Amino acid sequence: MNEVLWKPDATRRESSNMSAFMRFIENREAIRLSDYRALWQWSVDEHEKFWVGVWEFCGVRASQQWESVLTDGNRMPGSNWFCGARLNYAENALQGEDALVAILSHNEAGITRKITFGELRAAVARIASWLREIGVQKGDRVAALMPNLPETVIAMLAAASIGATFSSCSPDFGLPAVLERFGQIEPVVLVAVDSYTYGGKQFDLLPKIRSLKDNIRTLKHLLVVPSHGDDDFSEMSDTRLWDNVGATEATLTFAQLPFDHPLAILYSSGTTGKPKCIVHGAGGTLLQHLKEHMLHTDLREGERLFYFTTCGWMMWNWLVSGLASDATIVLYDGAPMAPSLDRLWKMADDLDLHVFGTSASYLAALEKAGCKPGEKYQLESLRMILSTGSSLAEESFDYVYRDIKSDVCLSSISGGTDIISCFALGNPNLPVRRGELQCRGLGMAVDIFDAGGNPVVEKKGELVCTRPFPSMPLGFWRDADDAKYRAAYFERFENVWCHGDFALLTVDGGLVIYGRSDAVLNPGGVRIGTAEIYAQANMLDEVLESIAIGQKWHGDVRIVLFVVLREDVVLDKSLIKRISERIRDGASPRHVPAKILDVPDIPRTRSGKIVELAVRETVHGQEVLNLHALANPNALKAFRDREELAN
Repeated sequence: MNEVLWKPDATRRESSNMSAFMRFIENREAIRLSDYRALWQWSVDEHEKFWVGVWEFCGVRASQQWESVLTDGNRMPGSNWFCGARLNYAENALQGEDALVAILSHNEAGITRKITFGELRAAVARIASWLREIGVQKGDRVAALMPNLPETVIAMLAAASIGATFSSCSPDFGLPAVLERFGQIEPVVLVAVDSYTYGGKQFDLLPKIRSLKDNIRTLKHLLVVPSHGDDDFSEMSDTRLWDNVGATEATLTFAQLPFDHPLAILYSSGTTGKPKCIVHGAGGTLLQHLKEHMLHTDLREGERLFYFTTCGWMMWNWLVSGLASDATIVLYDGAPMAPSLDRLWKMADDLDLHVFGTSASYLAALEKAGCKPGEKYQLESLRMILSTGSSLAEESFDYVYRDIKSDVCLSSISGGTDIISCFALGNPNLPVRRGELQCRGLGMAVDIFDAGGNPVVEKKGELVCTRPFPSMPLGFWRDADDAKYRAAYFERFENVWCHGDFALLTVDGGLVIYGRSDAVLNPGGVRIGTAEIYAQANMLDEVLESIAIGQKWHGDVRIVLFVVLREDVVLDKSLIKRISERIRDGASPRHVPAKILDVPDIPRTRSGKIVELAVRETVHGQEVLNLHALANPNALKAFRDREELAN
């Protein structure tokens, strides 16, 4: 059992939304629940009653109640939730009082915009009136090539209010990557900025926008959010400027739609081929996010919720849903370490953030750089730090409590674009243990299966979910008979969602994730998660980051570790020995790489995740199918044809 680094005091625990929900369920169902584990077990055993409880406790607004909570509940995929209910996602997101701040938008230049719920409703009504005016219908796709700005949120809510389906990409995506995504879903409207700023540099988007108009035949209307006033759009037909569309006194109306009406289309990373277009329903997204925000994050009306994300990552959708809890969502546009390493922490202090969300790689980079926000900023309001995107190393847990804030609930969470939510979550009522994700999410029947499909505890295996949940995808776009959908999640174990994470369930109900299953190393038939190696190698001051693969070698597999070193550090025999010893002592002799090589950079997706599969294919001389999915495809050159790997 890992060391406890933080635990809530009795007052904080008893006053949490999680405790209030437990009391609500006890009274409603006339049962007694001793602790979170008992609540979780009830939530998966009685999952219909549980999700009805979430609906009622969180105050979901609907014009028509359901006829049945769950049909075909023994089928995955194929089950259907809250059949007959009619609601609107945007209506639930826009219930805050007029004067309550809905959005705080901050950028790397230090400029903050404030938008109240009253102002947000007016802006959504105006854009929705324009969408209706140009003939956008229920189910039509509205695409956005936008930074993380209020206009992106407004466009998303406007589309949702009339029943259109929204899909967004970050503007730093290359043209082929955007075409691979938007070209598949055939949008009728594109919302885009003419330029964006990142790291102090301005990037012109007009050539990309023109190419999108030329190459997507269904694209009939372009709505441009101008960042400066000297652009000429006269040569682009059907192009309007953001401030010049819609009725200024438009009435905000909400189409009442089925629970499973398509709200958003998200995309897989596309590192192994054309990105999968994952369709998510309005009701499932709303209900799941309300649970995660109000219960697992303990979010309250008026609290300030921040997650560092682009509009090409599911955490952006997750952040926007914070509005449904009447919280203030905080958007950040720009580079997270510009103009200084502690840029986001200054914002957290200035804006009195309550919840700060980021990635594991960001926290690791701050520690390597010697950044100590806790010495400079008070962070008085900050009560929870969330981390996702990859496994949070044990040393990063130490870093947060040592150098950022000692009295904070540090929750490493894990899920995916696939479910637009999480399987493992934080919990304001539970202790934080070093290196562990606090708990399995309520209503999520998560287990760890061994190779034979048997649930195991304190043993590594496949992370699975054995019962349906409302935020399962409606399917993949244009996927006949759900063939690709089934192949992605349901082929390994029948009627069980296999998520593709290599993980362990602890005796106290926490989780440890060791990496993606398809990147697991298998030397001598022993399965080793790559995160176990990174946790040790990255501890050395000389190593900035690392990536490990299994190289086919003489009928077996050998571990090869690539490291990015600090400037002026040389990978000599002494450093190789120290890295090997660190891995041997901190993990096991089986984890020690057969080869350790240095590279200048590590390839990663546009959401910041390192890509072991692309490196493995490159080392083996195979073609990497979709370089457009990588933020830095040129990094792969350093892995190709390495003489050291030929012997």
